[in-house]
Amino acid sequence: MEGDDIGKGTVDVVVTEGFSGNIALKAAEGTARQLGQYLKHEMNRTVARKLGYLLARGAFRALADKMDPRKSNGGVFLGLNGIVIKSHGGTDAEGFAYAVDLGYDMVRHEVLAKIGQSLTRHRDEAVPARVVGGAGS
Repeated sequence: MEGDDIGKGTVDVVVTEGFSGNIALKAAEGTARQLGQYLKHEMNRTVARKLGYLLARGAFRALADKMDPRKSNGGVFLGLNGIVIKSHGGTDAEGFAYAVDLGYDMVRHEVLAKIGQSLTRHRDEAVPARVVGGAGS
């Protein structure tokens, strides 16, 4: 995948180590926040723009709700024998609750067991069958 695939939505899950994943996350959050500030500034420059904002207010609220980082709070640590969700350090109680909900859902849907089963299945498919007997054995 390419870096812009994250924002385009062409991928559902991004697996990374912590450092580069944190950089990507912080860059995306900062860019979204900056664009929001620019838009807010521009919408307040003239009476016509203010009127346009009033007419589009519902769409702006829906967009802000969809982009709220608290609602996707919680990075999942894989490769452990348990569920670990790393909450965003700067989140509030609502964001923390979303991270707890994510952990709860992972346990309820037995995500670890499903990952283990999938890895076992793929490993078994990737290992070529050994031929026992025959010439030269």
